[in-house]
Amino acid sequence: MDTDFKPKSFWQRPEGITGVIFLTALLLGGGFLLFTALPALIALAQNAIYLTIMLMVLAGLIYVILDPKMRALIGYGYKSVMRWITGLFVQIDPIGILKSYVEDLQDNLRNMNKQMNKLRGQMHQLREIIVNNKKEIDSNLQLASKARDMDNQAMMVLKSRKAGRLKESNIRLDELYRKMEVLYRVLKRMYENSEILMEDIKDQVELKEQERKAIHASTSAMRSAMSIIQGDKDKRAMFDQALEAVADDVSQKVGEMERFMEVSSSFMDSIDLQNGVFEEEGLEMLEKWEKESFSKLLGTEKQTLLQQANDDSETLDLNEPVKVPERMGHKNQYDSFFE
Repeated sequence: MDTDFKPKSFWQRPEGITGVIFLTALLLGGGFLLFTALPALIALAQNAIYLTIMLMVLAGLIYVILDPKMRALIGYGYKSVMRWITGLFVQIDPIGILKSYVEDLQDNLRNMNKQMNKLRGQMHQLREIIVNNKKEIDSNLQLASKARDMDNQAMMVLKSRKAGRLKESNIRLDELYRKMEVLYRVLKRMYENSEILMEDIKDQVELKEQERKAIHASTSAMRSAMSIIQGDKDKRAMFDQALEAVADDVSQKVGEMERFMEVSSSFMDSIDLQNGVFEEEGLEMLEKWEKESFSKLLGTEKQTLLQQANDDSETLDLNEPVKVPERMGHKNQYDSFFE
């Protein structure tokens, strides 16, 4: 399994919340019953026979509490019951969760493709505005030069100021274009990586679903309980733990993908190309994402993409089709989770 993965304890999972609720209810209910029955128990304790029975019951409880094997057996049974109860209301089967993530990824990829097309159109339009501004700057500077030669001071000032305003506008538009380039490069790479991610999940679900059925069929609940009591590793639990690790990793990557789509959508919606302005909130969201050092979905590629977007020598071809990267040696990125 991936060495970076820290498995969740029972109490950190959905069934753990159910377990806490039931355990709290049992303690409160047991305490209330004990308090209510206390006078009767005191009366019974005055009889030697009943006192002996009560002491035997107490000794049995103490034995269960102190004996590690009995604690393990009762704990395993309690967790199994809580898992079954939780499964009636919440999807906790890792295979089922992974299948739902495949559906989420399919929807996200469609939405991301639409965002890239929209962004590409905005970038083409913005680049055209910048080029036209440069032409108009040159034209106004030429007119200002002619006006100066003709000693037309008013015309020279008018054209010079207009050229200056267009230069300032282009500086802002160039900065805006760089931010849009960051968005496009990241969206494109996320799209490419998510295609592979989806295929890897599909492969894992197809293979591990059958393998899980075989393990569960060959390893009964009672045998798993006995393995735990004997201190051996529970194959069922370890296999399910690996599946949960995969589901958690996918959850983080899908979450990051959706968060960045929200960032890009907010930024794109705030842009007014006609007036060359954009809202600061959308820009702040993008800059905050840029400053975050870690990316689960992009890995070390994030910094490379940011550097390329800010490097004038790195020309972005907006007409280049989105490529689906091939797996290196057809290796699934989640194979190591089961090693």
